[in-house]
Amino acid sequence: MATWLKDAIFYEIYPQSFYDTNGDGIGDFNGITAKLDYIKSLGCNAIWMNPCFDSPFSDAGYDVRDYKKVAERYGTMEDIENLFAEAHKRDMHILLDLVPGHTSEEHAWFTESKKAEQNEYSDRYMWTDGWLCGGAGLNYIAGESPRNGAYIVNFFKCQPALNYGVLNPTERWHKSMYDPACIATREAMKDVCRFWLDKGCDGFRVDMADSLVKHDDANKSGTVAVWQDILGDIHAEYPESAFVSEWGKAEQSIKAGFDMDFYLDWMGNGYNSLVRDYEAHLNAFASLPESLDDSTENNSFFKADSKGTCDHFIDEYMGRYEQIKDKGAIALITGNHDTTRISYGLSEDELKIAYAFLLTMPGNPFIYYGDEIAMSFRSMASKEGGFTRTGSRTPMQWTSGDNMGFSSAPADKLYLPVDPAENAANVEASEADQNSLLNTVKTLTSLRHSQADLLDKSNLEIISRKPLVYKRGNLLLAVNPKNTDTQSRKLAELTGDAKVIYSIAINGTQPGIADGVITLPTQSFVVISC
Repeated sequence: MATWLKDAIFYEIYPQSFYDTNGDGIGDFNGITAKLDYIKSLGCNAIWMNPCFDSPFSDAGYDVRDYKKVAERYGTMEDIENLFAEAHKRDMHILLDLVPGHTSEEHAWFTESKKAEQNEYSDRYMWTDGWLCGGAGLNYIAGESPRNGAYIVNFFKCQPALNYGVLNPTERWHKSMYDPACIATREAMKDVCRFWLDKGCDGFRVDMADSLVKHDDANKSGTVAVWQDILGDIHAEYPESAFVSEWGKAEQSIKAGFDMDFYLDWMGNGYNSLVRDYEAHLNAFASLPESLDDSTENNSFFKADSKGTCDHFIDEYMGRYEQIKDKGAIALITGNHDTTRISYGLSEDELKIAYAFLLTMPGNPFIYYGDEIAMSFRSMASKEGGFTRTGSRTPMQWTSGDNMGFSSAPADKLYLPVDPAENAANVEASEADQNSLLNTVKTLTSLRHSQADLLDKSNLEIISRKPLVYKRGNLLLAVNPKNTDTQSRKLAELTGDAKVIYSIAINGTQPGIADGVITLPTQSFVVISC
């Protein structure tokens, strides 16, 4: 594992919405470079940047037209190389977003693959063997190419699936994952990784990492084997490179060779129960209301007036953590470009308690741009395949000035409209307010960087669930997110030497320790050195 990951806190950037330096209404590489000092001031020393490769942007860049060319709207190859260099000067690292499962239908590989004549790329993608032959359980598109066959797609019509094979072939057109064509696909993806690592990036977040081999088994045996091959070679050649998977099952992805795996926000899972329980009571794939009201059930654990508990999260998380804690990390997120903004269901005070928990757990935390100032989710029309996710991808709010400081372009030329609310959160105002969420985040990241026990990925012990008390080496941490009752518990770990080194008290009454008892007032968090 890359040595720099031990102390890495990531900041996710959706590049088209972060900061525009050339006045065209779209964020760019130079905008990210200009804001590196701000990101570093948050305590984030690593960045995950959403896709920046050449693309027709039918799916916001997750439809790659050329893996080795940057999208012109973000700048030039020189601009991104300068971004890498400037980040490294600040002892920061950057992950690019690798999309290995499919390309754009405009990719040169696919242009060749759909030809009727056999060629080098005919089997780079998954094709059936006849124009009326369906996908045998896989989504497919037919009738759009000279080739006598239908092509398998992963997501949208414009995203033909690259061919890594089928675990147990049953159709005439299926190929084994060890077929030379499927091995060639792996080698092509290794080549992409080498290209960008040589340019100066530090690794990759990998999109849909668990879905390469089709008709895989429950353990993802085929996909695990493919990644063991790819990552085995890349880690050997680039030992300081880092890879985080969009997988959601760390016991599988870490075995596959990834350094980290996202604990993804899946409706009804443990993470979802902490901060987005309301999704279970709404149709999250339909248009969401502009804001939640009291009529919507929301039993998120960190919702102060809810009945939600941490049980589902602890049961699910610890089951995975115990399997991988000495081998890799589970990455907890505030949100990402695919989730409703965390502020949609939680107030700023509730977010302070939630972030205190997320930033003091093992692994590498990820903060989605704007979550540090509680940017709002806004229901809006789809942009570049965003659909219900579009409202979480709006421009970063830097100031209260024109376009919230994002761009000098006319408002109607912006990638997406900025928040029109008079009291819309912005960085400038948050930095000036000592009690802001932003300054709480800065304090929490500073605490994490300063405490060796918080950087140890394998020392988590759950002491109790109500109140939620967990141990990280010689630190005891306790959370009471509720506003209904003070919680207390006698703990054998509390000796006469124990002392509070950090706390959050939303309602003013500080947590305390006395005679081996920890007392947590409503909406409080505490770190105790034992």
